Amino acid sequence: MSEILLTALQYYGAAAGVVAAFVVSLDLGRRPTGWAFVLFVTSSLALIGWGFLKPQSEGIGVQNILLLAINIVGVYRYLIRKKEAA
Repeated sequence: MSEILLTALQYYGAAAGVVAAFVVSLDLGRRPTGWAFVLFVTSSLALIGWGFLKPQSEGIGVQNILLLAINIVGVYRYLIRKKEAA
């Protein structure tokens, strides 16, 4: 595997995760939070790829499989599911 691709996956995953976490921390409402979870999904996918393609990095890959599932729940909750009346 190309070292350039592995580096791009690693740094994209890290940067996207930081940006998504920052957006969630701002509490800007349902839609921005939902799109932050979409960004988290892309981060998880990049880090899953990096984790299983880079020797001795499988732990990050496994962690991000679990985070991917959590992030998909976030996308569903904030972008797909209708908000219930309080």
